[in-house]
Amino acid sequence: MQLLTEPFEADVVVRALVAGVIAACLCAVVGCWVLLRHSVFLGDAMTHGMLPGVAVAALLGGSLMAGGLLAALAMSLGVAAIGRSSKLASDASIGLLLVGTLALGVIIVSRSQSFAVDLTGFLFGDVFAVGTVDLVVLAVALASTFIAVVIGHRAFVAVTFDPRKAATLGLRPQLAIPALTVLMAVAMVASFHVVGTLLVLGLLVAPPATALAWARSIPAVMVLAALIGSAAVYVGLTISWYAETAGGATIAGVAVLMFFASTLLSQLRSHWRRASVAVAGACLVAGCSGSSPAPQEPPETPAGEHDEVVVEGARELDGPLTKLVIVDPASGDTAVYDAVDETESMIGSYGAVAAIAGDGRYAYLQTGRGATIVDAGAWTFDHGDHYHYFAADPVMVGSVDIPVSSAAASNSLATVASDAGDVAVLDYEKLGEHAVEPAGLSLGREVTAALPFGNRVVTVSSTGRMHVVDDDGATDLAGECPNPSWSRASRRAVVFGCETGAVRVTGGDEDLTVTAMPFPPDAPTQHPQQMDHRDRADVFAGLSAGTVWVLDSRQRRWTAIDVPDAVAANTAGDGAVLVLHRDGSLGSFDVNERTETARVSLFHDGVPDQGPQPVIDIDSDRAYVNNAAAREIYEIDYADGIRIARTLRTEVVPGLMVEAGR
Repeated sequence: MQLLTEPFEADVVVRALVAGVIAACLCAVVGCWVLLRHSVFLGDAMTHGMLPGVAVAALLGGSLMAGGLLAALAMSLGVAAIGRSSKLASDASIGLLLVGTLALGVIIVSRSQSFAVDLTGFLFGDVFAVGTVDLVVLAVALASTFIAVVIGHRAFVAVTFDPRKAATLGLRPQLAIPALTVLMAVAMVASFHVVGTLLVLGLLVAPPATALAWARSIPAVMVLAALIGSAAVYVGLTISWYAETAGGATIAGVAVLMFFASTLLSQLRSHWRRASVAVAGACLVAGCSGSSPAPQEPPETPAGEHDEVVVEGARELDGPLTKLVIVDPASGDTAVYDAVDETESMIGSYGAVAAIAGDGRYAYLQTGRGATIVDAGAWTFDHGDHYHYFAADPVMVGSVDIPVSSAAASNSLATVASDAGDVAVLDYEKLGEHAVEPAGLSLGREVTAALPFGNRVVTVSSTGRMHVVDDDGATDLAGECPNPSWSRASRRAVVFGCETGAVRVTGGDEDLTVTAMPFPPDAPTQHPQQMDHRDRADVFAGLSAGTVWVLDSRQRRWTAIDVPDAVAANTAGDGAVLVLHRDGSLGSFDVNERTETARVSLFHDGVPDQGPQPVIDIDSDRAYVNNAAAREIYEIDYADGIRIARTLRTEVVPGLMVEAGR
């Protein structure tokens, strides 16, 4: 299940899935008529014929979709005109226009120095670049097409199977045929962002062709084709994620493979009945050969019966909460801000606070030589293949005798560590009862970094040696991490920053595997001393002097981006990293291209050099940036051009901040 759900933890893949499903439904409705009217070659020609229209629209600064739609319709009109006035067969005229329009489009692109359309993306699509506007266009196209098909169903059926009868019944085939052509063009233009013009025919033809082998009515073919197309989108995106192939092409390829698999099953279907009769007869003979009753199968357990997670004093929710623990560093005034209700709950004042760390539920405030632990009252319980969400009243839990600089937790253990290398392991369940108790694991004196991994702890010593510690003691790991500097836990791994790069520890209940991720040979010599990430994600971001570092631990890839004035950085793991600049602006950088793609101003007077620096806390939907001077927290929709979704105003000065609940 993790393999099937992991790709969709990234927001860009979720958007791609939504766009692909909508496009699959749209193409299923239209593709059914394309097949029944034997217009596949015409559809292919129309997809190629869109290129000149898109090119001209780009030159004139107009809508690319409008240009593509007009060109596709002009292509269909040209085919009809040549077919009526020429002695050539219709397929010959379609072929000539197909080559001609494609050549014209390429000529326009090649001669224009200012042409801004990515030809490769147009031809083959970029499903992972689908934006909000594309989703709206797809949804509007689907709704409009569905309404048109419902209204014109009788006319479309009649003109498809018997045009003369359609005319006799007064169903106006002279209007029905152009209407079907327009619907075909709309489906192609709306979907080409997902799979491209050259591959859109795969979604338009393959799922309906597959459905025709199993359904007998037109509505049933449309529904089944929509399901098959949606399945092809899901499988294609999953394969694309792990195989690192082009998303649109993979989706189209999966749709075609499903057609051939369906054809094979359809051929075998005629033999199933005879085989099932033989099997039934064999079972009957076997059943009569003995007198002992067959053992009874235990009754199936209803889904979810043993799935209940009960936490005393907490209430389970349908979805996650977002709470922000904010602290005034000077006075120690601490509050929990509910980002959903925009309410602030005062917890207490604890004197000067130098730093703050969080583990997803608890905030650890560095107060002098120890730390004060605050329960934010919101957390997510990882149940393996799904999550449970809980809420309770925020409260101060207790303290620990370590000046905490970092913290992490599993469902049973919590580790807290200081900059000096002191590490403590706490019983996480006892923390839920508001009792601070050691977990009873002996780490050893040389341990300077530790992270919980289920009911075990992975440790790194000052010499770089790595161990896994459980109730039975410490076991060596086949790996090393010299001079550990930072540590972070994801959902399926723990990652330690080292002098030479980083190491990732993965595995199950038995063996653990250590994977080295060294710095690239051409990387800057100054390395990050701290890294942040979206909770449970595998991509991390951090800073060194003049450089933003991004580590994709799953791909074992480091990326260094030159940003001289960076103050803070974080990433949601979707190919972009958010960077707060010293002038107070927030930028979004494309990690692969290492270029800034968007920027928005947050701090009007810039970020001061003195005092605790702002942070970027990020979750699957939003990012939060704290502005202590203005007593504001900015909620950023980073998937929508780093738009400022809300400005949250606080009573407590939000000099330090950590997110909980997600």
